[in-house]
Amino acid sequence: MLVKRDKADVGGPPGPDARPAGRRDRPRDREATRRRLLEAARDLFGEHGYDGVTVRMIAAAADVNVALVHRYFGSKAGLFAEVLEGESALAGLIAAGDAATLPRRLAEHVVRTVHRTVPGPLPRMIDRSVGGGPEVQSVLSEHTERVLVKPLVARLNGPDARARAALTAQLILGLGPLRRTLGMADLRAADPADLTDRLTVMFTAALSPSAPR
Repeated sequence: MLVKRDKADVGGPPGPDARPAGRRDRPRDREATRRRLLEAARDLFGEHGYDGVTVRMIAAAADVNVALVHRYFGSKAGLFAEVLEGESALAGLIAAGDAATLPRRLAEHVVRTVHRTVPGPLPRMIDRSVGGGPEVQSVLSEHTERVLVKPLVARLNGPDARARAALTAQLILGLGPLRRTLGMADLRAADPADLTDRLTVMFTAALSPSAPR
């Protein structure tokens, strides 16, 4: 006798989330599954980079059917993008507070990043993925645009707002190559207050509508 199988079961045996149709899409189950997939993806991308991780690896680590990755995120690239967005605090930092204090807030963010002895999930994911293929480069570019450049442009007045936002983004993202090549020992040895003051001057200049004279 032929047994009709649910589409979600294609690609492997039913996992814990391959429930009867009446239960599978309950909001609580769906959110729990999404959370497990996001956590598994974050850990795997942070360890192996984008190109070193497959959808099957993520599904196995989350203990769910592989079809659910595509159901909830569309693709591996979609899942990677959502993990990046969930781990980034920059958009909120830029939007919060007075625009006049933005350079100082950015400087304090950079100093906090410098003094993290163990890089967080986001730097690890980017460090291990930045040299990957066109697919991950496109995701990283869109992520930078969405959480950094566009929020900065929205806070800026005057000419060349996008160029000023891009320059500011470069100051922030430059920490990645520095960490990978020289390490952070020299910056960590500097006085944090002095480092914050210097970075505030740099961010103020980058964000200003006119160049300092």
